[in-house]
Amino acid sequence: MYHFKSKDLNKKQEYKFISGSVIPRPIAWVTSMNTTEDIVNAAPFSFFSAASNQIPLLTVSVLRNNFKMKDTARNILEQKQAVVHIVDISLTEAMNTTSAPLPPDISELDRTDLTLIESSTINVPGIKEAKIRFETILHQHVPVKDEEGNIVSDLLLLKVTDYYFDETVFDAEKEYIIPEALNPTARLSGSQYSEMGKLFSYKRPTK
Repeated sequence: MYHFKSKDLNKKQEYKFISGSVIPRPIAWVTSMNTTEDIVNAAPFSFFSAASNQIPLLTVSVLRNNFKMKDTARNILEQKQAVVHIVDISLTEAMNTTSAPLPPDISELDRTDLTLIESSTINVPGIKEAKIRFETILHQHVPVKDEEGNIVSDLLLLKVTDYYFDETVFDAEKEYIIPEALNPTARLSGSQYSEMGKLFSYKRPTK
């Protein structure tokens, strides 16, 4: 087995090792609002998970570039709102298009054929074509610092206010999301993605 000490690795190696090992990762496709320019920004983030169900929290880690905060993090810290979408296979190409490093006064959505839809509780619109989306408000911001005290990532804990599920991916009787129907896109490493594979189940032990 290969063994590496973190202190002997550069930042590129550490990113490759983590992003290539912690797979597959769901993708948070986040819309946020730049109210100064009246622009809706959209960007995908794969350092994404859930944090709680007692408080309905999602976590999105927005990595900084050379310690510079990205537009999404800045918008959310200013407006305290965002819409988080789950990316499915049919939306993967459009999602990738919105990952372009555009200036804050240009909407990534202008490069796509996607449609914005008004939200219910917040001012930030969502992407109509996404089969699952969550309206959220900022619950907590955790600036993640390196050993020298520089902020390298903005960890955002987002509280869900509204859930939206397309009829094709939601079993209304059982209140289940149907994973095969959703067919979510998963992030691997580099330029690689994957889709839903074979499903299997295990019953959790009760004692």
